[in-house]
Amino acid sequence: MPRSVNSVASKARRKKVLKLAKGNFGARKNVWTVAKNTVEKGLQYAYRDRKTKKRNFRALWIQRINAAAREHGMSYSVFMGAIHKSNVDINRKVLADLAMNNPEAFEAILKAIK
Repeated sequence: MPRSVNSVASKARRKKVLKLAKGNFGARKNVWTVAKNTVEKGLQYAYRDRKTKKRNFRALWIQRINAAAREHGMSYSVFMGAIHKSNVDINRKVLADLAMNNPEAFEAILKAIK
């Protein structure tokens, strides 16, 4: 009985990985073994950095809120404490957006919690 190798599936699998490796430099884009390693590592980085992106954005929002609050003579921690005490239910993303793009609204929130 002849050996069965299922070259259709093997070729499809390789083609899929080489398509993901498109845009890399040198052998990383067209040599199967090198491209496979590159794609695997790239997917690991992508998974890790989806988590890191959330952390970075939260840090950015906090910096923006802190800067806007300090313009009105209040630190970030005092501002957030006052927001929670007064039961104003606005998340950091929206607060940072208001601080950047609509300072009047941010100031109104600040006056409401004082």
